[in-house]
Amino acid sequence: MGIATPGIDIAKSVFQLHGVDAAGQVVLRKRLRRNQVLDVMSQLPRCLLGIEACATSHHWAREIAALGHEVCLIPPAYMKPYVKRQKNGMADAEAICEAVTRPNMHFAPIKTPEQQRVLILHRTRKLLSRQRIMILNNVRSHLAEFGIIAPKGPYHVMQLAKALRDGEHDLPDIARATLVGFADQLEALTAQIKSFDRQLRAWHADNPVSQRLQTVPGIGVITATALAASIPDASVFKSGRHFAAFLGIVPRQNATGGKERLGRISEMGDPYLRTLLVNGATAVIRRIDKPADATAIWIRWLPDKKPARVASVAIANTTARIAWAVMLREEDYRAPAIGREYVRRG
Repeated sequence: MGIATPGIDIAKSVFQLHGVDAAGQVVLRKRLRRNQVLDVMSQLPRCLLGIEACATSHHWAREIAALGHEVCLIPPAYMKPYVKRQKNGMADAEAICEAVTRPNMHFAPIKTPEQQRVLILHRTRKLLSRQRIMILNNVRSHLAEFGIIAPKGPYHVMQLAKALRDGEHDLPDIARATLVGFADQLEALTAQIKSFDRQLRAWHADNPVSQRLQTVPGIGVITATALAASIPDASVFKSGRHFAAFLGIVPRQNATGGKERLGRISEMGDPYLRTLLVNGATAVIRRIDKPADATAIWIRWLPDKKPARVASVAIANTTARIAWAVMLREEDYRAPAIGREYVRRG
């Protein structure tokens, strides 16, 4: 009896393969080195294969799918309940093999190399932005020790650093040399971030999904490119609420005995996308002046009834649901008409 469903636990060098037949009996347990995986998979008949979604899973999914197999990526949170004993490669491979056959299992879409390239730009840009903020705060605090206070904003710190390079302000030589070195790093980081922004704008200009997402209020080029690269197929989500739950911007549920209590947001999924959407929602609140549609009236009304951050998260939730509909229907955003209840509310 041949293998019907294998599961493979991938790692850096050592992989564990677990296979069962159509009756669910174990017919294969094999430990593989990295260079043996494709050779072994090419010898197996075409089958449904499960892999735990992780950093390298998309590469292996593409390589194994090219051999004719149907590959499904399982999020770790959905695979974990099927682990029957302590965590190890063999137990994980068996759990993957079991989870991939469940009819109600949710799978992660396989990203293309182009989408992964864009996400690398985003991750690197985020890292450099954090380093830039750390250096800015460091320079500001060191200058304050000598009584030199920089106004708020990166521009003013950069101007002070430039003045130090020109010999202004009375500072010890060692302190001046250190801060000038920080200034050089700031300039290099700023130039690199701007280069990444240009690359993201160029990709955005050639990607129709990203362009459609930008039509949604609260979504700019950065958020649009991140969403388009992170979500290869919006149809894997059953609804906009399902997509918002994937991003972790829905309330935690605690229901028992018919009583339902909603708590803070779950913070599941991708924190980077969630941060971008919440920041975009905050910008929308600040810029809404004269409401022109029903959504704008609701956005203007919400901060008067809820705390500022609660309002931002609520708007981010709505933005995520709209983004899902835009990606699924392949249409630009259309603002809803103003109904009577919104006119009274406005």
